[in-house]
Amino acid sequence: MKLPRASRFAWFGAFAVAIIAVILRPGATSIGPVLAEVTQSLGLTAATAGALTALPGFCFAVAGATAVTLSNKLGTAGTLTLGAAAAALGLLARSLVSDQASFLALSVLALLGAGMGNILVPVFIKRFYPNRQSVLMMVYVVGLTTGATVPGLVTPVLVATQGGWRTALGVWGALSALTVVPWVLLMISERRRAGAAMGPRSSIGSVIRSRRALGLAVFFGIQSMQAYVTFGWLAQILRDAGVSASHASLLLSYNSALGFPAALIMPLVVARSRDLRPYVVAFSVLLAAGFIGLWAAPLWSPILWVTLIAVAGFSFPMALALITARTRDPHVTGGLSGLTQSVGYIFSGLGPLLVGILHQATGGWSVPLLMIAGSSVLLLLGGLTIAKPGYVDHDLAVRP
Repeated sequence: MKLPRASRFAWFGAFAVAIIAVILRPGATSIGPVLAEVTQSLGLTAATAGALTALPGFCFAVAGATAVTLSNKLGTAGTLTLGAAAAALGLLARSLVSDQASFLALSVLALLGAGMGNILVPVFIKRFYPNRQSVLMMVYVVGLTTGATVPGLVTPVLVATQGGWRTALGVWGALSALTVVPWVLLMISERRRAGAAMGPRSSIGSVIRSRRALGLAVFFGIQSMQAYVTFGWLAQILRDAGVSASHASLLLSYNSALGFPAALIMPLVVARSRDLRPYVVAFSVLLAAGFIGLWAAPLWSPILWVTLIAVAGFSFPMALALITARTRDPHVTGGLSGLTQSVGYIFSGLGPLLVGILHQATGGWSVPLLMIAGSSVLLLLGGLTIAKPGYVDHDLAVRP
């Protein structure tokens, strides 16, 4: 039995969401395992290598500030097609070049393309799946988590067996190229279905006067800072406290693995819970407790502190799901997604940098750990604003 045209579009669109989600993180996460090899091969200085690790957050922030405006001209699917193509070209080409400038420029191209996907996939879901958005957001977040976790696991194997760091990085470009095809077809379908009204005619400025929008931006920003500090520094913090290198690496992998149940659970929790403030309180308390534990008694129970921090990280899929759950009009969804993720990824770039500066200035981890623990207050305040019942659309309607 042949599916109706609308049903075929729905299934194909869901497939496209799933595969593009997987390629939005390897541009950032595939570098870490081969950073030493890339540095040696290209002759990167320590400062350049440091800049390379900071690129993802800042490039995602720039994409957040521009993707919605660009989609006003190209359409949601059209801009996602452009983003997927940019990610594929950047990831493939950077595995072939031999000079620092080209490698950095192509990395920026790949990350900007991925950043467009970060912003606009929730908008696509809101526009075309208004009655299935919780399920599609779950698919999206699971894909993001897979793309963030798998490169760290398979890249060392690829380096050892398939020809070094160039193959290990280039394979993600090849995978990204495969995602372009379905999005080209969706772009054509979108133009036929929507005509001139293809994009979320909106901008970051269109939602900035909403308290809920600002609250979500702060909430997403603090959880992003916490997450990237964890990715970048947790293993070293544990090792400096006396945990073995292998145990610290295992704990970091355990932290990342808890992202999968988070991705499965939180979009459904957001969809089914009218008031999410109890979750915000819980995540804020867990964040503070985890980092205070690392400061006060890191060796007492490292797995407990890492577990608390990881569960606090359930705030990430919650924040993404709130982008669609707390908006009604896709125009507003676009503006909220752009604002939230621009702010969030600025925090994700500045957080690890600030932790490194404080660690070097103080000669220890006490000040950085207490700073992150203290940021739980901002997580709480921002989260309480967006977690209570209501819509960003309502804020915009009732204010002059």
